[in-house]
Amino acid sequence: MQSDYGYFEEEHLGKPYDIKLLKRLYPFAKTYRSLFLWTIFAVILITLLDLSLPYVTKIAIDRYIVPGAHSSESKILQEKTRHRNAAEGQKKDQVYIAALADPAIRAIVQKHPDIFQINGDVAQIRFDALGKLSRQDLAGLRKKDLQGVGKVTAYFLILISLNFFLSFVQVILMEYAGQKIMHDLRMKLYLHIQSLSISFFNRNPVGRLVTRATNDIQNMHELFTSVIVFCFKDLFLLLGIAIVLLTINWKLAMVSFAVLPVVVYASISFSNRARDVFRVLRIKLAEINTRFAETLGGIKVIQLFLQEKENYRKFAKLNHESYLAGMQQVTILAVFMPIIELLGSIAVAMIIFYGGQGFIQGSISLGALVAFISYMKMFFSPIRDLAEKYNIMQNAMASAERIFLILDKKDTEISLNIPGPVTGSRQDAPVLKSISQIEFQGVSLSYLPGEPVLKEISLRVKAGEKLAIVGPTGSGKTSLINLLIRFYIPTAGKIFINGIDLRQIDPVLLRSRMALVMQDPFLFSGSIRSNIAYGKTISDKQMEHILRIANCRSIVERLPHGLDADLSGGGASISSGERQLISIARAFARDPDLLILDEATSYIDSETEQKIQEALANLMKNRTSIVIAHRLATARNADRIIVLNRMKIVESGTHAELVEQKGYYYKLNQLNNTYRAEV
Repeated sequence: MQSDYGYFEEEHLGKPYDIKLLKRLYPFAKTYRSLFLWTIFAVILITLLDLSLPYVTKIAIDRYIVPGAHSSESKILQEKTRHRNAAEGQKKDQVYIAALADPAIRAIVQKHPDIFQINGDVAQIRFDALGKLSRQDLAGLRKKDLQGVGKVTAYFLILISLNFFLSFVQVILMEYAGQKIMHDLRMKLYLHIQSLSISFFNRNPVGRLVTRATNDIQNMHELFTSVIVFCFKDLFLLLGIAIVLLTINWKLAMVSFAVLPVVVYASISFSNRARDVFRVLRIKLAEINTRFAETLGGIKVIQLFLQEKENYRKFAKLNHESYLAGMQQVTILAVFMPIIELLGSIAVAMIIFYGGQGFIQGSISLGALVAFISYMKMFFSPIRDLAEKYNIMQNAMASAERIFLILDKKDTEISLNIPGPVTGSRQDAPVLKSISQIEFQGVSLSYLPGEPVLKEISLRVKAGEKLAIVGPTGSGKTSLINLLIRFYIPTAGKIFINGIDLRQIDPVLLRSRMALVMQDPFLFSGSIRSNIAYGKTISDKQMEHILRIANCRSIVERLPHGLDADLSGGGASISSGERQLISIARAFARDPDLLILDEATSYIDSETEQKIQEALANLMKNRTSIVIAHRLATARNADRIIVLNRMKIVESGTHAELVEQKGYYYKLNQLNNTYRAEV
């Protein structure tokens, strides 16, 4: 057999196409586009506030803390004293200008005539001489500057408060949208997984599918809540910072941008390495989950065959491979992030060097230099954020690939003659009120090309007939039932229900008229009541009747909470016979036209078998029944027996007729009698 069919985890995905994946994710986000638009609007305002903070600092320094030549008075003084300052070696931003129109300032100037120079209606004092004034005189001289600093501080706090409020709103909106998108994506994946054919689940471990519905969808969360919007914010912030820097001093801005080519090269190199690492991480996580699920499911076998050490060794190997992939991811980030930090520090050093020269020479103010340094630190912050967001996006895209591999499985399954998804009744499907006749016409089945499991099966089952199917293991008994339930459809031939081709009947309608009692019944976590009703509304009176005819009354009475007793772990707390009786009660609740039994008494003790046989007799009364009989004693009371061997029907008739023919069934019966006699 082709062991890789349906096993998609190790498929080579080729070159990543993030744009295509984002387009496929877009329909999930489209529903909440209004939230995204409001979030983007909030992000724009937040970005503008972030850009304004260093500029407010510049204003505070140039206008109030070190006003120098930037006040209107200093501009007047600059023209009057230009030659004098040049002769004394003073720089235009090394003096403080005070207007003598204020009586308090005039009094301070008159009090210290040796350190002030008066030029008309203004007075000049060197900044290094301000320390000679008393604290009271200094406060009086710079009263307006102190008031200005207070106003700037108030503006600064208001901007920070607005930034906090808008950030809060933005996070709430984005988280709500992200959670809703994850909810919708998980529900779509869950619905789709339920609709896939049985072969898909036969070939894909539970742990892998659980990883897709949990970890991989969780990775989508950060993509929608941080990557998309914050990438927009970071790009907007980068553009805004570049414009502000060019506005303040374009020459110094061009100097600071000299490191950008190296940043771009490092970012591209990082992105080329990140994707493959995250793909490996997703694969290893799924393999670990699969191994862990298999260990828990087969713990009895592992301990019985003393395979704890070997199983541990295999898990340790997987865990170490996951560790190596994780360390590879860390190594990439550990190299990239310090490089960005180093380049940012180099850019700041270049600003300090060239900007410091400009300040000394008087071509740039101290406030502008401080603002330049602040903006440059901000400039590299979004670059780091973009790298981290790309890191998250690569993780999310690796998960998205795996999710869409499952969502795309529908077309592959249909091409292999497997039924499409069961999502609801089709309007154009024939109405199936009851199952009165079943007919197989030359039916063959191959799960894989060239490997048939059934060959040219033709039979008819009438309403109310009890049909037994016997044959050795591998003869195709279960495959015949799988075709009837429409877990698969024939490779050749046709199946008719009431004269209607099975392919034309909606699976929802078909399966609603059937009930299956399996050899090893599966019960869900929950109460006995929910397991019996399972999708149907059952009144207390109906439930009481079902419990009585299914011989489940003793089970309910024994448990402390009766019908509301919880069955954890698939009913592990009760015996296999009790689980079988509950599954029979579940079949009763369905009130089927067609009952299918897969040797429901194979693993039951004699006392419980009698109860089950009574319950089954009640269940099969006045119903069409098909019984897969592993023990011939079960088939003897059937209206008709068909014998399968080597994927074909070799005999058909009642027990007496088949024994009289002394064919294959006769041999099986002889072997069965010999075995029973020895036992």
